[in-house]
Amino acid sequence: MKLSTLRVVAVSAMLSATAISGAAFAENPMVGGAPMLETKDIIDNAVNSADHTTLVAAVKAAGLVETLKGAGPFTVFAPTNAAFEKLPAGTVDNLLKPENKEQLAKILTCHVVAANALSTAISKMVADDGGAHPVKTVGGCVWTAKYEGDKITLTDENGGVANVTIADVVQSNGVIHVIDAVLLPKM
Repeated sequence: MKLSTLRVVAVSAMLSATAISGAAFAENPMVGGAPMLETKDIIDNAVNSADHTTLVAAVKAAGLVETLKGAGPFTVFAPTNAAFEKLPAGTVDNLLKPENKEQLAKILTCHVVAANALSTAISKMVADDGGAHPVKTVGGCVWTAKYEGDKITLTDENGGVANVTIADVVQSNGVIHVIDAVLLPKM
């Protein structure tokens, strides 16, 4: 083979390898206008989502960054900025104050499960439990997972309901499910 032919073959092979490796990451949906890479942890992906700036600020204020960068596995039900905006006026600002760090940490850890629960696993648990599955969180809350059509819903201890709007965002240390409401524990 001529040198120029070898170069074409080598470049073609590199492009094919890039397309194949890129396809592995294409399975994860975009969140907040950013790619969510399976090779990054929950925090490293979340900071890139324009839809999760409030959540990221809250995680930092609660001192949970290192925890969520840990090995996991974690399943995080991640409220969007719009979800936080549904809370009564002033709630987020109040929770972000240093004197409310413990309450904020409780709320946030009630959005985390110490497992890697993809939607298929949640679906099976809901079906096995007759249509409603109790979800025990790291923060000690128990939510109720159900399916409405093809969407997962979570009901908190106060009767509030969050819908999973983007499921199965795989991370290096778990999975994120984007939700449209903040789940609140009984206080």
